[in-house]
Amino acid sequence: MLDIAEVAERTGLAPSALRFYEKKGLLTPSGRNGLRRTYEPEVLQRLELINCARRAGFSIAEISRFLVATPGDTALRAKMAEKVAVLNEDIARLHRMRDSLEHASTCTHEPLVECPDFKRRLTP
Repeated sequence: MLDIAEVAERTGLAPSALRFYEKKGLLTPSGRNGLRRTYEPEVLQRLELINCARRAGFSIAEISRFLVATPGDTALRAKMAEKVAVLNEDIARLHRMRDSLEHASTCTHEPLVECPDFKRRLTP
């Protein structure tokens, strides 16, 4: 069992964030140790999923629905497919930006942003 302070330390999340996730139904404590909430070790994996989803732009409500989704939830599955398309666009854009910055880090063109190779890498 992990208490809330241990979970916060291991995940880098504030205890208030863990309590917020609990209030929103994303986490369920397994009990208490004195006044502190305790969690099963598996909570770390769940928090990694939540953190990944948050960084990908999912709302708390979307994550909440996703965590209880079943294969028969066709509406949610359609929303997931839409999100995949958006994420693929984001990934492509980030790859272009990475490639442009990588080039700019060694480019001698002045100014850097006017370099034809830099511009080419940014273009979809």
